[in-house]
Amino acid sequence: MDSMALERSAARSRPARDTAPRHRDTGLKQERAVRTRAQVLDAAAEAFATQGFPAVTVQDVAALAGVTKGAVYFHYANKEALAQACAEEFYHRIGVIGQEVEEADLSPLRAVTELLERTARAFRDETMVQAGARLQIERSLIGAEMPMPYLGYTESLTVWLRQAQEAGQLPAGTSPEATARVLVSAFFGAQHISWVLNDRADIADRVREILTAVVPMATQNAG
Repeated sequence: MDSMALERSAARSRPARDTAPRHRDTGLKQERAVRTRAQVLDAAAEAFATQGFPAVTVQDVAALAGVTKGAVYFHYANKEALAQACAEEFYHRIGVIGQEVEEADLSPLRAVTELLERTARAFRDETMVQAGARLQIERSLIGAEMPMPYLGYTESLTVWLRQAQEAGQLPAGTSPEATARVLVSAFFGAQHISWVLNDRADIADRVREILTAVVPMATQNAG
């Protein structure tokens, strides 16, 4: 047997190289990257919620996340990108609340009440929501395009209020569109005042007051 044949025979007899460890390493690196990205975003939300956009530095975010500045920059180009990501996550979470209310199969006025009350709890309890709200107030100070606020929320309320009117739960002369705008203005104004005066501890009470004043039937007969 010539040398070439011997080499081919030896190659066939050798076990195939195990590539699984390499795939596992890649998967672990991807998982770590996802965790780090989320960790950085949560830290940015905490910083923005408590300090405000102008006062926060990338180093602040890195310190809160327990990572290096390089790790922050690996995932986000700058502080503005962090603000954009927090604002987008804020609206995503508000959208999830609306989706959950829609899937709960409630009467229209009950859906209005539930949306405002669940959103109020999110403002009180969730740092990301608090960060998003503050960033929207400071949007003129952020040198990046931010999501347009309030439109989707107003549209959801308008749809339910229109359905309530069709079901005879609102007076025929009531404008669902105007009522939705008033509710949104009152709600987001109330959450801001509640934040400034009481760290949002009383936001649930303020929402009940808004509902009673604007759509009293929502608190009396919704179900």
